[in-house]
Amino acid sequence: MERRKFISRTAAASTLVGLGGLSLKSCAGLGRKHITILHTNDVHSHIDPFPSSHSLYANLGGVARRASLVEQIRNENPNTLLFDAGDIFQGTPYFNFYGGELEFKLMSKLKYDAATIGNHDFDNGVDGLLAQVPNGTFDLLSANYDFSNTVLDGFVKPYKIYQLDGIKIGVYGLGIALDGLVTKRLYKETVYNDPFELALDMERQLKKEEQCDLIVCLSHLGYEYENPQRPSDIKLAQNTYHTQLIIGGHTHTFLDKPEIRTNLNGDAVLVNQVGAYGLNLGRIDFYFDSKKNVSANGVSISV
Repeated sequence: MERRKFISRTAAASTLVGLGGLSLKSCAGLGRKHITILHTNDVHSHIDPFPSSHSLYANLGGVARRASLVEQIRNENPNTLLFDAGDIFQGTPYFNFYGGELEFKLMSKLKYDAATIGNHDFDNGVDGLLAQVPNGTFDLLSANYDFSNTVLDGFVKPYKIYQLDGIKIGVYGLGIALDGLVTKRLYKETVYNDPFELALDMERQLKKEEQCDLIVCLSHLGYEYENPQRPSDIKLAQNTYHTQLIIGGHTHTFLDKPEIRTNLNGDAVLVNQVGAYGLNLGRIDFYFDSKKNVSANGVSISV
């Protein structure tokens, strides 16, 4: 437990960046407000740790260990949010037998705040996803999936605002194109809209109208692709103005710490993804000075 009890104060310091021109040292000195964001992605119904015989991930992962780690961090900083970037379902017999009920109930026990919707979360159809909504105490967020002609209408929000210690945090979700990934009979009349257009709409609303101090995207677009036309988290970071953190999924990309990209304003954006199967927990700490200038650092923690 000591090894994963933070690499962050040392190794992650190299990831500490000013979001809005504030340096690491000035932020650390002023650090009057401290917000921690924890995140997972592509857990794929992995409830238990991997078996000791597994060639790559022996004895790693598991919801119980993640719960202990989350509890420890929340005890350190009560101003903590926990998010998931999609593909909660599909990958073990737990999903085959219980259809996502166990996954949603355990996420609720861990007090997840929100999740976006991955392509595999449609594997039992929109009806199957709706059936699990009562088992979740967290918000489902997706700005670019239009569910208005489906049974999920009214159960998925484009964004949610959280307030912690006087800091206003706006969080929106984005999903990948479903055509070719998901059978039409499963997603039915769900309409996929351009994620970049919706991201600009969401961040404008969150920044200009809602006056959020921090804007986060939960993305299931994928980290990066060879095809430059394909939407990805890296392209999203470079083509937005106000989004400061992109929590990604879909491509099962294992990052040791967040990548830093530059947005259209010339400001830093953090892009992070912690692999898959619940093996890692992402941790990103934001520090706000008295004028709400913000700096951040981040690390992926082995579970």
